[in-house]
Amino acid sequence: MLNFIIAMGIIFGLMIAWIYIQQAARNYAARHPEFGAAKEEGLGCGKNCGCKAGVCEK
Repeated sequence: MLNFIIAMGIIFGLMIAWIYIQQAARNYAARHPEFGAAKEEGLGCGKNCGCKAGVCEK
């Protein structure tokens, strides 16, 4: 039972850490517009959308 609780704590901690990392990347991109927008996984062309000439159409 202790192993289960520890594993759940680790998984929860990793999820929270990932949220903070994403927010830090967004904040950095907002402060430095010369580098462009922060690239989010699963967004934009190349992820299950009908990309044609750089335009993403579902």
